[in-house]
Amino acid sequence: MPSPLSIRRVVLYKHGVGYFERRGKVTGSETAHLDFKARDMNDVLKSMTVLDLNGGSVSAVSYDSTKPLEQLLSEATIRIPEHGSLTALLGQVKGARVRARVGGAQVEGAIVGLESLPVVQGEASVVRPFLTLLVGASLRTFDVLELGELEFLDEAVRKDLEFYLATVMSSYKKDSKRLSILTAGEGSRELFVSYVLESPVWKTSYRILLDEGQSPLLQGWAMVDNTGDEDWVDVELSLIAGLPVSFVHDLYNPRYMRRPVVEVRSETGVAPVIPEEAYESAPAEPMMESADDESFGSSADMASTIMPAMAAPPGAPRRMRAKGGPMIGGGGRGGMREALEQSTSVTTLTKEVGDLFEYGVDRPVTVHRNQSALVPIVHRPFEGRRVLLYNRSTREKNPMSCIEFKNTTGLTLEGGPVTITEDETYVGEAMLDTLKPDDVRFVPYAVELSCTMSVEEDQEDGPVFRARLNRGTLVVEFFHQRRTKVLARNKAKRPQVLFVEHPRTGWELKDTVAPAETTDGFWRFKRELAPGTSDTLVITERTRGHRQYYLGNLGLEEVTFFLDSRYIDPRVAQALRDVVAMREKQSKVAQDLQRLNEERSQLFKDQERIRSNIDSLKSGASQRELVERFVTKLNAQEDRLESIGREMERLEQERTRLQAETNQRIESLSYEADL
Repeated sequence: MPSPLSIRRVVLYKHGVGYFERRGKVTGSETAHLDFKARDMNDVLKSMTVLDLNGGSVSAVSYDSTKPLEQLLSEATIRIPEHGSLTALLGQVKGARVRARVGGAQVEGAIVGLESLPVVQGEASVVRPFLTLLVGASLRTFDVLELGELEFLDEAVRKDLEFYLATVMSSYKKDSKRLSILTAGEGSRELFVSYVLESPVWKTSYRILLDEGQSPLLQGWAMVDNTGDEDWVDVELSLIAGLPVSFVHDLYNPRYMRRPVVEVRSETGVAPVIPEEAYESAPAEPMMESADDESFGSSADMASTIMPAMAAPPGAPRRMRAKGGPMIGGGGRGGMREALEQSTSVTTLTKEVGDLFEYGVDRPVTVHRNQSALVPIVHRPFEGRRVLLYNRSTREKNPMSCIEFKNTTGLTLEGGPVTITEDETYVGEAMLDTLKPDDVRFVPYAVELSCTMSVEEDQEDGPVFRARLNRGTLVVEFFHQRRTKVLARNKAKRPQVLFVEHPRTGWELKDTVAPAETTDGFWRFKRELAPGTSDTLVITERTRGHRQYYLGNLGLEEVTFFLDSRYIDPRVAQALRDVVAMREKQSKVAQDLQRLNEERSQLFKDQERIRSNIDSLKSGASQRELVERFVTKLNAQEDRLESIGREMERLEQERTRLQAETNQRIESLSYEADL
């Protein structure tokens, strides 16, 4: 049964959803049916609104289960196979009361059974099905093939059969789910249904006409796609520019909660409850107070920012008519402009909806299923002029021809491709950003070959302007300076306005003309180019830099350099010379320690050699004399080793003292000066 609810209004958004309104007539307690794709059911259940506009009521909205077909059929009490469906059905409903029409008579009874009996036809015998009914107190048998009509009188059997057939029917369109709206009332009434579905994003494309001596003309088209299973016939179409919040939430699939198992317990008595002792107490939180009703907008207010139709009763006016600017007729070569104005005259109904903007097409729109359409939405002049825009990273040798576009159309313009014609000739293409009213954008559409560019860069470090000495480190600050020279040559025979974009990298401008505009990533400098002349723009930038010197590694030459460069004053210079002298003493002590350490190492080697020689000597007078000689030498070396140890200990203490004194002197130095 086709649905009496036809699509009357479609609102498409930029974030992948569409709002649909349906209206239709229902009578009495008639049920209206709508078919949706399975993937759309969550959106439908989340957003559907149903209203009976003529005093009736909507008792319920039912929809197909999510169970698989096999599981649904397994729950039915009736099974109908692919072949022999009639005999199989009658064999499953024994006891059901039926009314059968045989010839011109009707017979009522209960089904006893079905059996196959042979029947002689000519010289052959064929098997035919016979139905046995209990009619009153007698059994009567009828040839099934001779029954003209068989009516089930038991409502339960009839409903089971209808459920089985409806379930099988729904399987033919596996991706479709049926939603049924159950109504209650008297007479004929109008039913209103609205919902949100996932829909293709509507797109925009523009055309700009440039004519000498006339304001530029903007024409905009919206591209809409009907990917549903139903035609949009004479629908009211609206297009929303903006980005409201939307999400997918699973409402279609059944949701189950795990419940605890509670058993009956028998107790002999109630035991005393002993709370545990608290060893730390949190501060008490204030009680939450109920919010004032006026602090929050109502749900209807919030809904109106997304679905304007739901904020007002059906039939109420939804838009305000926006008056377009005067159409400009061209003379001479303006035939294309005049023809364009006459053939695509657009009266766009527009309205601000919160932070969104609505385009309403002023005439019914028809888009058949699985088709798309171009719908005119803008046809207005705007304030703009032809300029040049140079960005070195875009094209090094030439600027781009641009339209300095100021959105004086009074509309919010969605982003999209633009095709530009000048004097009835195609001159290029561009992309237009989303524009609010009075926003200004540059729309580049072609390379300007009549203007050539060249860029020279140099970088240097400026003089030190501050010196700071603290905790043993001297820090000097200076400026890195970068100079960019941009040379523009206008070879055209007309004056041109050039904007030069220079990257903003965190450096500051110094001794440079102020930029005409500043963006997130660029400074934009404006230059006026006379015909056949050149222009030079010098952009100077600077940023802070610094160098560090650790005083513990300085020599007298570095101290002299710091003093001559005025990084330090004479007092600090003398203190640094003292530090250098103390470091030289440390160096002398370190050298003495190294010399004594080398001497001790040599003595250890000699002692090992002497002991080896003593062990190799044999008994005898001459041998004893040699042993005594070696022992005497070992004793002398031991005395020297003891002396070296005492001297190294003294030198180590001296070095430690000098190091501590040097560090203390360095740490105590503090100085700062602006140069």
